[in-house]
Amino acid sequence: MIRKVKPQIRVLGFDDGTFSFSSKLKHEKTILIGVVMKGASEVVGVLARWITVDGTDATDAIIDAVKSSRFKDLRVILLKGVTYAGFNIVDIGKLHNETGLPVVVVIRKKPDILAMENALRKHFPDAEERITLLRKAPPLVELVKDKLYFQTVGLDDKTAAEVIKVTTRTGLIPEPLRLAHMIASAVMTGESTRE
Repeated sequence: MIRKVKPQIRVLGFDDGTFSFSSKLKHEKTILIGVVMKGASEVVGVLARWITVDGTDATDAIIDAVKSSRFKDLRVILLKGVTYAGFNIVDIGKLHNETGLPVVVVIRKKPDILAMENALRKHFPDAEERITLLRKAPPLVELVKDKLYFQTVGLDDKTAAEVIKVTTRTGLIPEPLRLAHMIASAVMTGESTRE
């Protein structure tokens, strides 16, 4: 439980690398990067796992990264959305339960859940299982009008908003997520892209 969000709170933010939908590569992988930081100022470490494009292994990859890492004083996991590597959906409830850490999902653009569900039904034989995961996620909370939303498990909305604020240096996205995005894109393309 987090009583007060300190400026140097230890957080771990995950984002994935770019990938292409190649008809020849049915089980293509992309990198998932986790950046461990003290607040928004100091990078403490980086974690990496490979996940399957449109697979079902993102949740277990994040759990493994957290539980097997040497960083034992983590307080919060930050995610950039609940879908990685296409439609590899993170079960944030399971992630919270198995790591014992609160999870805060940060989203720049409000997702069109109906469109996502329709795409899943059209392309995936296990669509209903994936849709169930999407629907299990807590409701979105608007933090910055029409620009930033979040969902949280294991924290109240006020504390989750404070974690986002404390871990953001510039712009809207927390620094661990911004850096994870840059590192993941550099691994996959040879050069980082802007968040």
